[in-house]
Amino acid sequence: MSDRRPAPTAGLRHVALFVTDLAAAEHFYCDLLGMAVEWRPDPDNVYLSGGNDNLALHRMAEGHRGDGDQRLDHIGYILNRAEDVTEWHDFMLANGVTIRQGPKSHRDGTRSFYCYDPDGNLVQLIHHPGLVGSLN
Repeated sequence: MSDRRPAPTAGLRHVALFVTDLAAAEHFYCDLLGMAVEWRPDPDNVYLSGGNDNLALHRMAEGHRGDGDQRLDHIGYILNRAEDVTEWHDFMLANGVTIRQGPKSHRDGTRSFYCYDPDGNLVQLIHHPGLVGSLN
């Protein structure tokens, strides 16, 4: 077990949800709660932001219920620097955490990896340049 913890996270500000009606969910979060569309990579996914957070909405496939009644895809912790992603990944590995996907750089400038909490919930540690600047 490693006793040396990397730099602190910048908090929990990213949530991804499965939804059955993407248009209705987008209406609720954008038109009612004031979030704005940040990125729409395809017709089944939309990423929203309120300025210092990020909500990903993923259309749930017909008949798919996630794991039981769970509608949460994953939760994300924002990291201040891209290089923090690798440090956190290595720290989690050193502490016996199961990794789902190792560090990866994405086309939108983010960098992240995925791991599981003790109950099997998927957790993403992510450097998202657009969010980090608004937090400092």
